[in-house]
Amino acid sequence: MDKELVTMRNQIMLFVLFLLMTSKVTTADFATTSTTDVPSTTPVTTSTTDVPSTTPGPLYPFGAGDTVSSRSDDGSSPPITLEQPFVYFGKPYQQIYVNHNGHLTFNEAFASYKPYRFPAFSSRDLIAPFWTDLDNRWNGTISYRQYSSGSVLQQATQDINQYFPNLGFSVNWVFVATWDKVAYYNNFGTEITFQVVLIAGGQSSFILMNYGEIAPTTQDIQAGYDTVSSIHYFSIPGSFQSNDTTFSNTSNVNVAGRWAFQTNATTSTTDVPSTTPAPTSDEPFAVDDFCIDSIFCKGQGLTGSVYMLSTLLILVFLTILNN
Repeated sequence: MDKELVTMRNQIMLFVLFLLMTSKVTTADFATTSTTDVPSTTPVTTSTTDVPSTTPGPLYPFGAGDTVSSRSDDGSSPPITLEQPFVYFGKPYQQIYVNHNGHLTFNEAFASYKPYRFPAFSSRDLIAPFWTDLDNRWNGTISYRQYSSGSVLQQATQDINQYFPNLGFSVNWVFVATWDKVAYYNNFGTEITFQVVLIAGGQSSFILMNYGEIAPTTQDIQAGYDTVSSIHYFSIPGSFQSNDTTFSNTSNVNVAGRWAFQTNATTSTTDVPSTTPAPTSDEPFAVDDFCIDSIFCKGQGLTGSVYMLSTLLILVFLTILNN
């Protein structure tokens, strides 16, 4: 083998090593496009503030008394048994997982750090207050707590009746999960604070998504919720917009940094607050868990079939060179 072929082979081997070291591979679900879904009784957007006395911004109380999740990249809480079923678009769930990358799931933990766009038309019910690649190993705390009495229930009752008038709603259970000053992956020292609040009473259920300070990033972010086959879904404006920190300032209930949704409906709806800009559609991006159907999977590094195809082609080329 002459020197040029040896040099070329060595360069290719170094490139393969670089890919292996820099790629963070996932088997997460990916899916397509985006439209909208919010209750028709939800008021319109503005940027005023409503500050609970014990917490900054629109956040519900957290910290003391919370269960703190582990420090782990792409980790999750253990299954959390709910003190009462939470009805999520017709399905009563009795357990939930707080996944470190900014989402909640019901049937199993979900480690995905690369968000897909809603609607995903997947087989998963998902609540995503701020789905992106987060890492709480060095800074930040992820915690959660259930309430069945006390001032938090009073606060939730007041909020829901303000945002959804004429319901005469009375809260009897609240679940609060908080990401407090958590960093983006590979960018330790950044701080992102947000929260998701599940609220239930009788057969009615609601979700609040509350946002504190959000550090800028170039990572993809999906905020909103999705359901099995995307019968119900909503993508908060600002999702999939690079370096977007608007979540702390926008709202659909006249409280800067707070979005509210009623989630006990059992029929398909596509209503959005009239002054809230709807999420824009993107090019179709339909891939399976391993990105088999896509030439390139969005996000950091190579994933799925791209990773496997690249490696295979390089190995074939090396074999030809050696012969």
